[in-house]
Amino acid sequence: MAKQHSSLIIGDYISRFAQTLVEYSLDLRTGDLFIIRSTALATPLVKAVYAAALRRGAHPVVRVGLEGLEETFYELADAEQLAFESPFDLAETEQASARLYIDAPYNMRSLSEVPPDRLASRSHAQTRLTQIFMDRSASGALRWCSTLYPTNALAQEAGMSLGEYEDFVFKAMRLDQPDPAAAWRALSIEQQQKVERLNQVREIRIAAQDTDLTLKVEGRRWINSDGKRNFPSGEIFTGPVEDSANGVIHFSFPAVRGGREVEGVTLYFTDGKVIKAEAARGADYLHEMLNLDDGAGFLGEVAIGNNYSIQRYTKNVLFDEKIGGTCHLALGASYPETGGRNRSSLHWDMVCDLRQEGEIYADGERIYEKGRWLI
Repeated sequence: MAKQHSSLIIGDYISRFAQTLVEYSLDLRTGDLFIIRSTALATPLVKAVYAAALRRGAHPVVRVGLEGLEETFYELADAEQLAFESPFDLAETEQASARLYIDAPYNMRSLSEVPPDRLASRSHAQTRLTQIFMDRSASGALRWCSTLYPTNALAQEAGMSLGEYEDFVFKAMRLDQPDPAAAWRALSIEQQQKVERLNQVREIRIAAQDTDLTLKVEGRRWINSDGKRNFPSGEIFTGPVEDSANGVIHFSFPAVRGGREVEGVTLYFTDGKVIKAEAARGADYLHEMLNLDDGAGFLGEVAIGNNYSIQRYTKNVLFDEKIGGTCHLALGASYPETGGRNRSSLHWDMVCDLRQEGEIYADGERIYEKGRWLI
């Protein structure tokens, strides 16, 4: 099986992958300044995307990270270096027409021993860049996509062999289909029906085991995430009214961030703010992130996963938040295009499984039950 998948990686799948990213997800155009970021492990895909971008008339610029550089930075950087805002990163964020990030890690735990306060300092230093990125994205000035290239580190984290993981990834991306873009357009049409219904809703209630949370969404815009900004995707989301969250939610899966897993997270909200946070493991890190800045203890996103090709948890939020039959909330920054106004250097997605006994209500009407839509 592994040999078969290796052959596909350097052949049809990589070609479809690159073509779908460039033509469908990013819609690259003549003259676009196009930034590609990844590691050397994703070389086959980076080269294919680079070539496809040139054929579209864009100006691709590749930024490849090397193994161990992040660890070295957090080990040696002083306070000034942690707080440094690179003028090169600023120029790219302000001027790029399109940006692609391909996650291809060497080691999923490379930052797990970095003290949380150092990670928080660096995250805080990126606040302005994050806001510029989000504002340009919301205005349409910047098209972006985040995706993933299968590596041994990712496969091990997911509890699979590399061949099994490749199969999982490519099916979730619809790359096993002759025309992946057509498959994503079909999902887009299906999701748009849900978006149009939810755009009329004032209040959402999420009910599940150890969960009963209400959120106001009146005046906010639901977004159809259909394989463009995230690849794969398959979710709809909005930014809840900032002071509206009341109740409790328990997250079924570990919340993963910065090489750390925080297990058994339960958050209690009053008037939008987390007033109590519990975790079976990793509570110190959770509290550190909640205190990162004034917006970190408020919600920036509520979303529902609709990719039923993803049915298992893999410790990677790009896939886990899209699991068909789940919802997720993000602490911290809102996406401006939703109408959300919460600002923070944090955006941390946490996933709640609704497939066993979960329900979602819209203005009191049950619209979702046990992981399936009723509308």
